[in-house]
Amino acid sequence: MCKVAVTLMTTEVEQTADGSDADWEVAEARAGVFRRLLAMSDAQERSRMAALAMKELAIGRATFYRLLARFRAAEVTSAVLPEHSGRKVGSRFLDAPREAIIAREISRFYLKPERPRLSQLVEQVQARCHEKNLPPPDWRTVRARVRQVDAELVAGRRQDRAAMAATQAVPGELATSRPLEVVQIDHTKVDVIVAEAASRMGAVRPWLTLAIDVHTRMVVGFYLALHEPSAVSVGVCLLNAIFPKSEFLEARGLDFPWPTMGLPASILVDNGSDFRSRAFVRGCREYGIRLSWRPPGAPHYGGHIERLIGTQMNAVHVLPGSTGSSVADRPASDPRARAAMTMRELERWLLLEILGKYHQRVHAALRRPPIAVWREMMGSVPARLPGDRLHFWVSFLPETARLLRRDGIHLFGIRYWTPALAQDVGRVRGKLAVRYDPRDLSRVFVRRPNGHFVEARYRELSNPAITLWERNAAIATLNEKGRREVNERMIFSTVLEQRAIEDQALRVSARARRNTDRRPSSSERAAADVRLRGIDTSRPARDDAGKGSVWDEP
Repeated sequence: MCKVAVTLMTTEVEQTADGSDADWEVAEARAGVFRRLLAMSDAQERSRMAALAMKELAIGRATFYRLLARFRAAEVTSAVLPEHSGRKVGSRFLDAPREAIIAREISRFYLKPERPRLSQLVEQVQARCHEKNLPPPDWRTVRARVRQVDAELVAGRRQDRAAMAATQAVPGELATSRPLEVVQIDHTKVDVIVAEAASRMGAVRPWLTLAIDVHTRMVVGFYLALHEPSAVSVGVCLLNAIFPKSEFLEARGLDFPWPTMGLPASILVDNGSDFRSRAFVRGCREYGIRLSWRPPGAPHYGGHIERLIGTQMNAVHVLPGSTGSSVADRPASDPRARAAMTMRELERWLLLEILGKYHQRVHAALRRPPIAVWREMMGSVPARLPGDRLHFWVSFLPETARLLRRDGIHLFGIRYWTPALAQDVGRVRGKLAVRYDPRDLSRVFVRRPNGHFVEARYRELSNPAITLWERNAAIATLNEKGRREVNERMIFSTVLEQRAIEDQALRVSARARRNTDRRPSSSERAAADVRLRGIDTSRPARDDAGKGSVWDEP
């Protein structure tokens, strides 16, 4: 377990297809200067500030205006990433066996309470390499790998109190002066078991992602889903938070005011893997959003979102299928048997609770309703909206790198193609960045060499839309059957076969439950036996259960 932790931490600093972390720090500095410059209305003052900005950024006049023009066209941080030639920052050239030895010795030997010296670690690594007949790495290489391990992990494993204190922020009051200055985001597993739409039988507890504006206490973002929290959950919640919500509310038959919109200046989150994902971090950097993580073991840093989640979970405990907030609060009867609300119904109920109650009630800290505070202050700070909604969404999707082949992009054993990639076939060196939505693998987004994303669809358009989880389940099923050489057709046929089995199981379960409910009591059975004499009961009842996804409304 320790070895894995070290390996994960060291791989985070490696360069990806769209620049290293150091490049992004430079790009953020440039974007900050350009944003201030473009906000100026006085041309003479802007010219004077441009001269100062060139010195601040240490770049020449021609480069400065070339970067400014590039930023003005897109208004995203990635437009001014530094361009490098030659070896990429963070590249590694040590072979895998020696890398494994270094990682193992850091975890086993260096990260322990005795706090060995770096020189002793180097000796250990060199000794292990000699045992394996491998050339020992330079001491600078070992030092570089140690420095790539998270400082908090090193301090904790070595029980170094001084170093641990240095990695902890000093708690203070979270003070804000305007809306969208600080937004907090978090997830929770809802204390209600939802029922699938066709049979109304209890199934699972969904996950709720919420975003709150600290200054006004308004809920600005909302997302309810069955899958566990991920970077996609955060992206969908932010999409809901930043753009107008009229279409979102209309689709759910709700007529309540929800005026929040605009990019936040900063986002405060916990240390979950979804909030540490490269997709989320790069998405925030792309749009100039400052990202902060609250220290581990310091829940007071996220007090606003924690209280909001607690308020919403207390409200759902009155619903059928509620599990309670603890074992002591759990009802005596099985919550699954009492589950009645579908996902759509629960989503609408939660939105009513937020929009119709929470926003309208007097908040204890504000002494006013949150929506009144928002309406009073919303005119003081103009909403900053992304210019391209699709580009914003793609910025928060998980990313991987793939070669462009003659028949398209191969990802998860599926081929993707778009005519826009035709001119790049045979002309691209290296891999292209590919972003995907795990909830729908029918399309991916490919970054072309010019930096623009294009949407690529299945090369076989007849294939159905599937999720990444369905694809992984299909691969596992095929591997169990011994079919190691899996092709695209087998994946989709397996997913469809599994869906058919699930639908059939659902119909059978629903029919069995209905039949059980219809059974007469023991006192009625004798009379029933008399009435049934002479009636042919050998033919099975007709199955008239509905078709379609179990999560669709009937």
